[in-house]
Amino acid sequence: MFDTLSDRLEKVFAGLRGKGRLSEADIDATCREIRIALLEADVNLVVVRAFIASIKQRAMGEEVSRALNPAQQVVKIVNEELIAILGGETRRLRFAKTAPTVILLAGLQGSGKTTLAGKLATWLKAQNHTPLLVACDLQRPNAVTQLQIVARQAGADVFAPEPGNGVGDPVAVARAGVEHARRSMHDIVIVDTAGRLGIDTEMMRQAADIRDAVEPDEILFVVDAMIGQDAVSTAEAFRDGVGFSGVVLSKLDGDARGGAALSVRHVTGEPILFASTGEKLTDFDVFHPERMASRILGMGDMLTLIE
Repeated sequence: MFDTLSDRLEKVFAGLRGKGRLSEADIDATCREIRIALLEADVNLVVVRAFIASIKQRAMGEEVSRALNPAQQVVKIVNEELIAILGGETRRLRFAKTAPTVILLAGLQGSGKTTLAGKLATWLKAQNHTPLLVACDLQRPNAVTQLQIVARQAGADVFAPEPGNGVGDPVAVARAGVEHARRSMHDIVIVDTAGRLGIDTEMMRQAADIRDAVEPDEILFVVDAMIGQDAVSTAEAFRDGVGFSGVVLSKLDGDARGGAALSVRHVTGEPILFASTGEKLTDFDVFHPERMASRILGMGDMLTLIE
């Protein structure tokens, strides 16, 4: 996804390497090139401005002028600021003190939310948890059936008392699902909610009603990394209307420009917890800001390889 951005940044840094000392003009030119590269990658303008301002301030300071290798020092600064924009620390899933932990999944229609419910269940099972998937998307045709198929592939149990396709009360199903999990000794409940084509008041109200009914430990908003800036404004609207505690990036393996992935943390103020990187249920993992930064900067994802 970040190939074009990586190529652009690589060229910027290559231009610096031949220089001994860096003048103010060199740093200005470098920042301008990085700014263009980020905007072309569809990164949110507010994010780009903050990012460039931080880099410029640090690059003009002591740490570059005194460095033995100024060009390398600039790359180091860009790497550190990129990690900060992506969230800094890796944020882990919060579990309830007493089971079950309730995770509410929300997102637009087509964001890959139902598939992601199966991926999350697969990941949790690998960590020795017993997740229960609860089918609360009773709007979209065949959404319940799709969740049942995904659950079967993941080897996870599913709670789907209503057929969906417009039939049933999602709030009642969510509440009953958590009760069922308690009785049947499932330690995690994943609630799959209805998406919409856009963030509308109906979607917000339903999500808020489900939230109030089950009091989730995590509300994860699924962002399609292929959509770009629209995904970020969608996440903002949902944050203001319902609130969420973390973001999950889906379709990070796509060939789009990846700007949403770089913008969503800074714009919403909420961390990216997971990223989905392929079609298979196992193509899913915890999101590590420092690894993503090193991948974008073409430093190779050594940590993942070592692991």
